[in-house]
Amino acid sequence: MMEQIILAFGLVLVIEGLVYALAPWLVESLLETMKEMPLETRRRIGLVAVALGVVLVWFSRGFG
Repeated sequence: MMEQIILAFGLVLVIEGLVYALAPWLVESLLETMKEMPLETRRRIGLVAVALGVVLVWFSRGFG
């Protein structure tokens, strides 16, 4: 179980690092856009991301 948590964390860092390395201007643009959004909209986006992540993990566990 611990190996899977470390693997998942490592994959998140790889993806985040690629975004910052390949398109830092995109991150800045996204942050400016998000700053203009209402707090509740940002919260909903976060909750949808969490739900999607849970579903993806659940599916991956079913196929493994």
